[in-house]
Amino acid sequence: MAESTPENPPEVPADAMATAVAAADAPPPAPEVSQLELELRSLPTYSRGLLQIRVPVHVKLASQRKSVKEIIELGPGSIVKFEKTYDEPLEVCVGDRTIAEGEVVKVGDKFGVRINGLVK
Repeated sequence: MAESTPENPPEVPADAMATAVAAADAPPPAPEVSQLELELRSLPTYSRGLLQIRVPVHVKLASQRKSVKEIIELGPGSIVKFEKTYDEPLEVCVGDRTIAEGEVVKVGDKFGVRINGLVK
C-alpha cells in the first residue's frame, strides 16, 4: 500500500465517496416529534384553535377561612399560620379545579413548581 501524502492522497472507495456526497446533499433530519404533538396534529383544525386559548394558572400554597375581624386586624409583619406543612405538595389549579400537584423549585432568581403528579 502506498503512503498517503498531500501529493498522493489515500484512495477512497467509490461507494464510500458516493455515500458521503449523498449524505451532504440530504436534507437535515427532521426534529423528533413527541407523541402528544402527533396526537394534536390529528385533531380537526377548528379544535386545534381551542388549544391556543390562554387560561389563568395559579398555585395554591394553602388556604383557610378567617373572620372579617381577623382579616381587618392583619397588617405589615402579621403572620398567617396554616395547617399545611412545608413539605406537603402544592396544588396547581386552572380556574377552581386542581390539575396537578408539585413542589417549589428555584429557577435562577425566580421560583417555579415541579409537577410531581396529575390529579384526575
